[in-house]
Amino acid sequence: MTDFHRLLSSLRRPRLLVRAARLGQCEYNRTRDLRRLMRASQIPGPETALTHLIAEEALLEADRRAGGATYSVARHIDLLIAMMAEARILPQAPWGRTI
Repeated sequence: MTDFHRLLSSLRRPRLLVRAARLGQCEYNRTRDLRRLMRASQIPGPETALTHLIAEEALLEADRRAGGATYSVARHIDLLIAMMAEARILPQAPWGRTI
């Protein structure tokens, strides 16, 4: 298990958000969705993308917990979908080792 996988498995989010993100993975299109979520013209590798997505999701989670007026549940779900999908395509660590 990589450090990214450990980090993602340790996240605690409301069940409804996680369930929506799991269901949304079937519609995930890396090219389209990463460009939109990261506001980037070039699509980075999965590790770089995941680092960015995790940081942005943490900010959104803090905004959700604080009851911020700018919180967007749709964007939060989109970020969780992308995080789950990017974690799936990470290169696998050699057996028994973590990256």
